Amino acid sequence: MAVPSGSSPRFDDEEPVTVVLVRHGQTAMTVSRGYSGSSEPGPSLDEHGRRQAAAAATLVERVGRDLWGDVEYPSEVVASPMVRTQETAGVVAARLGLPVRVDAAFQEADFGQWQGLTADEIEDRWPGALEPWHTSGRVRPPDGESIADVGDRLRRGLDSLRDGGPRTVVVVSHAVAIRAALGVTMGADPGTWSQLRVAPASVSIVRLFADRRDEIAVAGAPSEGW
Repeated sequence: MAVPSGSSPRFDDEEPVTVVLVRHGQTAMTVSRGYSGSSEPGPSLDEHGRRQAAAAATLVERVGRDLWGDVEYPSEVVASPMVRTQETAGVVAARLGLPVRVDAAFQEADFGQWQGLTADEIEDRWPGALEPWHTSGRVRPPDGESIADVGDRLRRGLDSLRDGGPRTVVVVSHAVAIRAALGVTMGADPGTWSQLRVAPASVSIVRLFADRRDEIAVAGAPSEGW
């Protein structure tokens, strides 16, 4: 395939693993802005979230057809074990005619004792702790993960996909986890990852090469309105 203008320059014919990262659709916790991590399996998608999952499936099905022409059509779907990602992945996989494989490497951050709380509630109980969790990337909630911890886990997950050889893999995951995937791909400091917008049902694309000179092709494209 021809390499489109604006792609990362390469001086060889190496083919990458393309990872299409899809954030799950909206849930009640998305609306309430609660910190919904990996320590609890729920919640499920709400009605709007199910519509978003369908829109994401429509967008992903166009990858390798009429969008991002140097990317192969997806041949694999992987999802975090959370209910919301499994539901979203089921809609995407049905559109692609593929099964869903579960991989906990792509689950959301474990928010520990912050699980289910809003930012205001966290600030009330742990004054001054939430901002450095986002901005330093290395602060851990009580019994939880730092953003850097999530990055270490996502790096291992991406490397496991890299080892499988050139293809396109759809990974249905979460906001913090997708930011971490983009951050480790760029080699950026974990304290900057929260500056990436990853909306519900948005699509991001990273391309992983054996020499690790990887590319971010798309970051946070909305799935609705195409």
